[in-house]
Amino acid sequence: MLLAVRKFLASKWAKVFVFLLSLVPLLLLVWRGFRGDLTANPVEFLQHQTGDWTLRFLIFTLCITPFRKLLNLPEVIRFRRMLGLFAFFYVCLHFLTYLGPDQSFNVAGMLKDVAKRPFVTVGFAAFVLLIPMAITSTAGWIRRLGGKRWQALHRSIYICAILGVIHYYWLVKSDIRKPLFYGMLVGILLIWRLAAWFGKPKAPAVAHSVPVRPS
Repeated sequence: MLLAVRKFLASKWAKVFVFLLSLVPLLLLVWRGFRGDLTANPVEFLQHQTGDWTLRFLIFTLCITPFRKLLNLPEVIRFRRMLGLFAFFYVCLHFLTYLGPDQSFNVAGMLKDVAKRPFVTVGFAAFVLLIPMAITSTAGWIRRLGGKRWQALHRSIYICAILGVIHYYWLVKSDIRKPLFYGMLVGILLIWRLAAWFGKPKAPAVAHSVPVRPS
């Protein structure tokens, strides 16, 4: 069974499947919009839906490394970049539903709102942090930045996820179950990552032999 799963994950069709599956939330929103079924407040509904899917895709992306190691599925690493880019795609939709219908594309008004309302501030900060990660997601940027600097930049996805949870928690006024659930998942993944970092054995020091000149 595991061999069959790994064979599918390594195939070219697996990426196509994950790509199409990642588009399903957007297609469902388009379908509901076509049917006029976006609730009494369509702008707020779209903002919440796209925000939810942004957090979900951030969590999906963070789950790749634990799943790869715990389930012995090294092939899943192939989908991490795609899932991260879909997180950026949905956060762009989330931002556009705020900038367009909410702010009428008034950038000055948006910046005032960012400075005035804390939940907008942290949400905008998470969006801005995701931009360089999306831009540098290609193999070419890994070569330009170098492996260590590229990894250091992309570890800020944890900061984005935390800011996203705070943004959601401060946004809702009564029902905080969803942001708490997302916060619990991000916390578990962060603890796992920290344990992996600090539990990693250090490479043994290599003794450099000093040549002795004959007397």
